[in-house]
Amino acid sequence: MNNFKLKIGALLASTAMMVAVSCSDDFLEVPPVGQLSEAQLTSLAGLDASLIAAYSQVNGRGNRLGSPSNWVWGSIRGGEANKGTDPGDFSTINPIQRFENNAAGGEMGSKYNVCYEGIARANNVLRLLEKRQSDVTDNDVIRLSAQARFLRAHFYFELARDYNRTPYVDETVDYGSGLEEVKNDKDLWPFIIADFEYAIANLPSTQPQVGRVNQWAAKAYLGKVFMYTKEYSRAKALFDDVIANGVTSNGLKYDLVPYYDDAFRAANDNHEESVWAYQSAANTGAVQNANPEFDLNFPYNTGPAGPGNCCGFFQPSFTFVNAFRTRNGLPLLDKSFNSPANEVKNDMGLASDQPFTPDSGTLDPRLDHTVGRRGIPYLDWQDHPGQAWIRNQPNGGPYSPRKYVYARSEQGSFQDNSSWTPGYTGINFMIIRFADVLLLAAEAEIEVGNLETARTYVNRVRTRAINSKLMREDGTMAANYDIKIYDSPWTDANIAREAVRMERLLELGMEGHRFYDLQRWGTAEAELNNIYFPYDGAKLPAALGNGARYTEKFKWVPIPQDQIDLQPGILIQNPGF
Repeated sequence: MNNFKLKIGALLASTAMMVAVSCSDDFLEVPPVGQLSEAQLTSLAGLDASLIAAYSQVNGRGNRLGSPSNWVWGSIRGGEANKGTDPGDFSTINPIQRFENNAAGGEMGSKYNVCYEGIARANNVLRLLEKRQSDVTDNDVIRLSAQARFLRAHFYFELARDYNRTPYVDETVDYGSGLEEVKNDKDLWPFIIADFEYAIANLPSTQPQVGRVNQWAAKAYLGKVFMYTKEYSRAKALFDDVIANGVTSNGLKYDLVPYYDDAFRAANDNHEESVWAYQSAANTGAVQNANPEFDLNFPYNTGPAGPGNCCGFFQPSFTFVNAFRTRNGLPLLDKSFNSPANEVKNDMGLASDQPFTPDSGTLDPRLDHTVGRRGIPYLDWQDHPGQAWIRNQPNGGPYSPRKYVYARSEQGSFQDNSSWTPGYTGINFMIIRFADVLLLAAEAEIEVGNLETARTYVNRVRTRAINSKLMREDGTMAANYDIKIYDSPWTDANIAREAVRMERLLELGMEGHRFYDLQRWGTAEAELNNIYFPYDGAKLPAALGNGARYTEKFKWVPIPQDQIDLQPGILIQNPGF
């Protein structure tokens, strides 16, 4: 386990100074216990500790809706997963899934609070650098500030995607110096771009500790930002460079991991596909150093024969599973996968001891690396037993999540038993992986007119999927997999767009991207209201029926009402809330 993983989270309380203020009774002023002085914090060791605290905030510090996994904000809102489990458990997610949340509802501030804590920590580093001690060189200042600004850009990117405009605060503004008067009337994207550009100019190609960001991660991230601002030529230029020349922080040439599932195995962390990941470590004495927000998202009631044993959240949707249907080895771009002739057979309503024959039609093998479904090997545990591992089928459906779930062979090493659930792991979560870069690059190429280059990138991703068929121990395929590359030239930009968009769903499913993709493509209303809600709502009427639908009001999460109340007349609420 590298030292950077072990340091994350160890110095949280020590990175902020506290100042006691009183009117006259000086004898009542007691120095805070366990706090570091400014002199300590502005030394090289103190500055590095402050930066590590900013890194540690990336995973949300146990706030299950605050991390960049975006399992609720990206995947559930995007229709590729249902909340699952029982209706009353974590019920604040229910209105989010149904697009019925209001500004005062629970969880509206989860992402907001996590990101602003991260921004505060990044700003703290930049502020402390201005008072550096003599052991801090000019090169140290550049090295530390570039990482801090990358992290600040990341947190603002998360805010911009969810809330649109939020107050922009940099290191020059603090409590008592105008922070309380900052409005949310500025476009965040120029600030995000400026921070990533600074990071690109000043970060090294590799780092002595792999968890730290490098210039290639900054280029990939800025390319992604330009996809949101629709500056496709600028995005293409960055992606061209990243694809041709990019390396990980530990010096590996960017590439796809040969076998799909190996991208999500802890023993393989920081591999060639990992552009930037938050570092997770198990058995360090603090589960927040692990992968902290998936503790609920395991099959239910597995006992020793399965992982997690709790709690049945984050269940893949019927529509998502059906999307993996293939015809002549290619996906159904006409979106007919929910039709009776194409839908994937499932065991909805069947007890585990009732006979069930898994679907025999042709499928993309990435389905069974992403979704647990009855009769199919679930990692190295056993064949998924169906309803025995499902907490409430009528509320969540028959499927279980599979990505970022620990294997039986990872117990005790990359899995942590020190808390209420064994669902904390040392599996890094990849915020950006190379497959994401290739598919974003394919999009950019389509928008600048290079359809054949886009096809090459998509086929590179699909070739890895072809080589990732899930096999049983006896050497037979776990299902009827039939997947091929696109071997005919792409001549129609609209068809090419549909192919790339479908590929993002299949390749990046359950990784928190889906709603944000629909948002930036402008297709959320059509995809959710015409495909997901009618089909999944009919199968799960208690969870999704009775008129649940998306409207453009919900393109943005409302500014949390408690923030509006704290700054009356300062913050502007998003339209419709």
